[in-house]
Amino acid sequence: MTAVTLGILRERAPGERRVAATPETVRKFIARGARVLIEPDAGASAGFVDAAYAEAGAETLAAGDILAACDMLLSVQPPPDEALDLLKPGAAIVGLLAPQASDTRAARIRERGLVAFPLERLPRTTRAQSMDVLSSQAGMAGYKAVLIAATLAPRFFPMLTTAAGTIRPAKVLVIGAGVAGLQAIATAKRLGAQVEGFDVRPETREQIESLGGRFLDLGVSAAGEGGYARALSDEERAEQQKRLGAHLGSVDVVVCTAAVPGRPAPKIVTQDMVAGMKPGSVIVDLPAESGGNCEATVPGETRDVGGVTVAGPLALASMGALQASEMYARNVLNFVSLFVDKGELAFDWSDELLARTVWPERETAAASAAA
Repeated sequence: MTAVTLGILRERAPGERRVAATPETVRKFIARGARVLIEPDAGASAGFVDAAYAEAGAETLAAGDILAACDMLLSVQPPPDEALDLLKPGAAIVGLLAPQASDTRAARIRERGLVAFPLERLPRTTRAQSMDVLSSQAGMAGYKAVLIAATLAPRFFPMLTTAAGTIRPAKVLVIGAGVAGLQAIATAKRLGAQVEGFDVRPETREQIESLGGRFLDLGVSAAGEGGYARALSDEERAEQQKRLGAHLGSVDVVVCTAAVPGRPAPKIVTQDMVAGMKPGSVIVDLPAESGGNCEATVPGETRDVGGVTVAGPLALASMGALQASEMYARNVLNFVSLFVDKGELAFDWSDELLARTVWPERETAAASAAA
């Protein structure tokens, strides 16, 4: 019996330095009976050299040869459309694929009968935690966002006592208390800042306070399903903006982290709020790739808006590519281990993690969800 063949290509997306498999996970895939093919320099930008992959048992081949031979392609970002055209009909793909964000990508997946597993669709359950790429990558993004803010801010973060007098700590507000926001709070606190956290989900108060932050209560509560916030009513949004706008005048740094996968980021910080902030203040908008939480954000740019520095960094997790790749690759290994063992590829569609992650959604899974 021929062993299932897994392929890993060098990521093509601009600014993407991560890789979908590391020498550690390659070794574990091979222990499960798989054959692993990898493109030269696939992991170089993340600090993983070809020799390490070869030592782990991977075979190095050109991209075209890998696509023609593999039964499953592992990726971080969606593969280029031309790569999808070269895959075997019925091959599987695992990664952050966002199929509905591109009509041509979606069409190719359907036309070629590819079994796509967009990991952003993975259910947020206890059993899936070890496979949760959104959480692992958000942690790195939250950490890097605060480091960017500290670099851009024209001040120290910690309180300092100097011969020139005492310097007060920077006042940092983190908007959104998901994984990225909580990491941002923890990082800003470690840097010595005075930290506040805001989220419309009341259950986050305890999490924010456990990290040493102060919960900013704006009088709006909007807990939703799946751990995410629900959409605010017009009245709730108006109340939130009124109170937040009044508060931002006393803040030195704002780190925005509110996002829901697959949807545009909610607009929370308006142009008027930015205009009301002190000159020298800084806003770092972590979800800039999905539009950002701040109306003044331009994705990929750092700009001066009336004396306030507004940064919309892209590919934040890639800025910590080595450890982001290690976490991502372990997540992928744990997910793929659900259906690859003893060299065989076998999908159990009664497993909700597979059935709810696969795209297009299978009829059996859709019928089960409707029931």
